Amino acid sequence: MKPWLQLMFFPCVFLIWHTEAEFFTSIGQMTDLIYAEKDLVQSLQEYIRAEEKKLSQIKSWAEKMDVLTSKSASDPEGYLAHPVNAYKLVKRLNTDWLELENLVLQDTTNGFIANLTIQRQFFPTEEDETGAAKALMRLQDTYKLDPETLSRGNLPGTKYRSSLTVGDCFGMGKTAYNDGDYYHTVLWMEQALKQHDEGEDTTVSKVEILDYLSYAVFQFGDLHRAMELTRRLISLDSTHERAGSNLRYFEKLLEKEREEKEKENSINKTVTTTEAVVQSGAYERPLDYLPERDIYEALCRGEGVKMTPRRQKRLFCRYHDGNRNPHLLIAPFKEEDEWDSPHIVRYYDVMSDEEIEKIKQLAKPKLARATVRDPKTGVLTVASYRVSKSSWLEEDDDPVVAKVNQRMQQITGLTVKTAELLQVANYGMGGQYEPHFDFSRRPFDSTLKSEGNRLATFLNYMSDVEAGGATVFPDFGAAIWPKKGTAVFWYNLFRSGEGDYRTRHAACPVLVGCKWVSNKWFHERGNEFLRPCGRTEVD
Repeated sequence: MKPWLQLMFFPCVFLIWHTEAEFFTSIGQMTDLIYAEKDLVQSLQEYIRAEEKKLSQIKSWAEKMDVLTSKSASDPEGYLAHPVNAYKLVKRLNTDWLELENLVLQDTTNGFIANLTIQRQFFPTEEDETGAAKALMRLQDTYKLDPETLSRGNLPGTKYRSSLTVGDCFGMGKTAYNDGDYYHTVLWMEQALKQHDEGEDTTVSKVEILDYLSYAVFQFGDLHRAMELTRRLISLDSTHERAGSNLRYFEKLLEKEREEKEKENSINKTVTTTEAVVQSGAYERPLDYLPERDIYEALCRGEGVKMTPRRQKRLFCRYHDGNRNPHLLIAPFKEEDEWDSPHIVRYYDVMSDEEIEKIKQLAKPKLARATVRDPKTGVLTVASYRVSKSSWLEEDDDPVVAKVNQRMQQITGLTVKTAELLQVANYGMGGQYEPHFDFSRRPFDSTLKSEGNRLATFLNYMSDVEAGGATVFPDFGAAIWPKKGTAVFWYNLFRSGEGDYRTRHAACPVLVGCKWVSNKWFHERGNEFLRPCGRTEVD
């Protein structure tokens, strides 16, 4: 029951009960009850209409969800491979189902509410929805996608196309606004306004959109456009107090700006033209903490790869038997050079589909948000620049883990006795790991004394990725794309034990698909004679 209907219904009942002992003694007074009852019937009819409307809304929602879940449940991973589908799932469960719950709670509907209340403890939170929205923005920036492309769901390799509504775009803009990110606020509020102007049915008003948009534009110093948007808002709602106040403030700022220009002109005795109004609304993306951001994102898009014809001639394919390892003599692995210096190789058919599925099955119950070590404290913590979930598998977990570990030892010729456990990682929507080093540069790491630094990285690709998800090396401009069943290998340290800073690398955001990898980090201890020191510091 709507709150205002409750207020109308119960005071009438209270009035009848409270005056019951007095009305029978006066017909004149009882006539008042006739009008009270008529009022009650009218409010009851309004309540019935409201209930019918509510049931109609619930039925419409149920039918829409039935169609949607039938499609998504038939292929969950394929459906969620589209990042817009993933975002909308998180948004629905965190926001839309809550709104439906509030609608149903207006009546004493049992069963569904009890079930929903129980299930809600497992639903995504506000933090999840915010994270999902930021993931879409990350994809937007990395792959240079305009909001229109994302909103319409026009992404490569997608099986289940999905689109964003005005409300979805508005929600994206609000997330950015609440984070102080006015760049994305402008982009998404403009998209929401565009779809609204095109006549899309929505509960979000243009006034709400313009309110956020005008302020975000003002934050970029675009005073003329901020005034233009605010005037449009006021034309739709002349009683909007904040808009009126903002407009007066903008006018004062503009007047002050003109006075300063006139003063400057009178001093310099020169004539200048009035500054042109910015119409395009195109604003620069703010710089952030990552110095190689542009290079990193370009490589993720497949741009700026420094694979010259001369370098290409130095890359070869061969059969690899692990220096005549008895296990590989009959069945050597196919080895392909990915890069010459530092030397990065790819091995084919390292893991079978059955082994991959078993590893994923073992890892899923243990998956937890991947962490990084704080450079100041050395404490493990989550970070926005590493967005994935990971788990660690021991050989006792299943024979397949020991089998895969042994295979990596045979291929590399390095011992797994001092290596770290097999790490399995799954990247969700927009999942990434920004440029980082695998080797430690922190003298306080406890493992450095006992096991040495991370000598080498063996990275297994356990899935294909429809778009995005490359492993890139910004320092020398390499991009390596995931291929299911293959693995890439490189040394993080020179033979001297010094870190090879060229190996700073990143896992690009997954645009479309679901990326699974596993990796083994080999350490220095135990490998002194398997990879002996060189003649120089950089051998």
